[in-house]
Amino acid sequence: MSTAREVIVIGAGIIGASIAWHLTRAGARVTVIADSEAGGVATPNSFGWINASWGNPEPYFRLRSRAMAEWTRLARDLPGLPLSWCGGLCWDLSAADMETYATQHSSWGYGIERVDRAQAARIEPNLAELPDFALHVAEEGVAEPVASTKALLADAERHGARITSSTVTALAQADGRVSGVDTSHGLIAADEVVIAAGVGSPDIAATAGITLPIETLPGLIVHSRPCKKLLNGLVLAERLHMRQTAEGRVIAGSDFGGADPGMDAEATARELFAVLKAGLRGGEALELDFHTTGYRPTPVDGFPIIGRAEGLDGVYIAVMHSGITLAPAVGLFAAQEILAGERDPLLAPYGLERFAQ
Repeated sequence: MSTAREVIVIGAGIIGASIAWHLTRAGARVTVIADSEAGGVATPNSFGWINASWGNPEPYFRLRSRAMAEWTRLARDLPGLPLSWCGGLCWDLSAADMETYATQHSSWGYGIERVDRAQAARIEPNLAELPDFALHVAEEGVAEPVASTKALLADAERHGARITSSTVTALAQADGRVSGVDTSHGLIAADEVVIAAGVGSPDIAATAGITLPIETLPGLIVHSRPCKKLLNGLVLAERLHMRQTAEGRVIAGSDFGGADPGMDAEATARELFAVLKAGLRGGEALELDFHTTGYRPTPVDGFPIIGRAEGLDGVYIAVMHSGITLAPAVGLFAAQEILAGERDPLLAPYGLERFAQ
């Protein structure tokens, strides 16, 4: 009988949690190491949108579409996951760009419906200003970021994973491969180390001579106090993107990544919240509770880095924006590659080696 593979996952955001969950379910002995609470740094500040929407080439669309399907599979395997297929209503592009998006993505099999003002009003009756023309995708949804992450980590722990709070100071190496991690509590050995630490990933990778070309772009999102139901789904309007959370908060940013916080984040939050209140019938009753500023780990070409580092065994990298959409597919594919050496063809464009070309 073979010994279970020992894997360390660095990072307790949605990507790290999904990888840890899938590895544990596949029989690996998993240790999750994080220097923050469940959710990490970027995940708690995420909009939570699950989509394969506009602005991406077809290979990335295919990966995102597969990830949407994997969310459905994950929800079956983990009942109670805070997931809602609420649909998205979009009119934050020019009319020409919306038509291009609808035509292209429809040809790829994305369920886009063109809607007029009356139809938009039926979808979202509490919008104060309605578009003459919008696009509706009923199959888009949201996952509550922190609650989903906690659910994955808790279930992984119930099935044997170990969750530890510590700071990784370096990747440990022996015999030309990564053999574990040095932490603030000492050395932990492993057969494989997964770097899924979001904005902290480049510094960790650099200790083994690995360069991760990542930008950390800030995004501010405002959160209302819980209130009565005002929104049915995602609204991607010209001036802001908004949705209502499972606990009744209306959250918004100037786009799904959040607003530029500028020099005075408090002032930016107040201004954004004023736009939010004006955009909803009944919005005058909304009260600003807090705002968050998240730093999104975004590879410089905009696409994920998923896979092994060339020339150094024992380390696997999973760093990306769009972590909410991609999490279940990345977790599944990473576990297959780490444990069985099988790389899913959908990951072909997203290895680190592309930056060396």
